[in-house]
Amino acid sequence: MAAGAPQGDTDFVDCVEAIHTLYHFLDGELTEYRRVEIQHHLDGCLPCLEAFDFEAELRLVIARKCRDEVPDGLRDRIAKAIMHDPGDLGISGL
Repeated sequence: MAAGAPQGDTDFVDCVEAIHTLYHFLDGELTEYRRVEIQHHLDGCLPCLEAFDFEAELRLVIARKCRDEVPDGLRDRIAKAIMHDPGDLGISGL
């Protein structure tokens, strides 16, 4: 029997399979049936659940820390450049 599989359960996902599909699970790329299978495994397997929790938390930290605050002046210059107004940007000869 695979590590982390519930005793007596003949229709299960093993740890290797659960970890392999973890990113797909987090990204919402699994079918509903497959998602339920993986969730069932995570509910009964502490090591895989800990790996899931770590990856989910890591994604949140990266998302929070990787946001750049763009100064309003830069945002305005980019908007003007997109609208092809080189005179307002001090750019000549474009």
